[in-house]
Amino acid sequence: MQTLSFDVRGMTCGGCTGSVQRTLSKIDGVSHAEVTLNPGVASVVADPERVTSAQIEAAITGLGYQAKARPAVQSGQAPS
Repeated sequence: MQTLSFDVRGMTCGGCTGSVQRTLSKIDGVSHAEVTLNPGVASVVADPERVTSAQIEAAITGLGYQAKARPAVQSGQAPS
């Protein structure tokens, strides 16, 4: 399992975050999804053998929001 993070733009309320979170939770290979409104971030714990970052982005954009994967940070390394 790996944790992926996405910047999500266009959400304006708790209903938006709930919709994104429910959609992400239904994706095969996603074991946990958490979405925050401010800042607009989706954090997803997923099996990389079953789901890709591009598939998660597509699910978010399919709801009408803009999504961009954040660079992955390896354990023990500081973000650059």
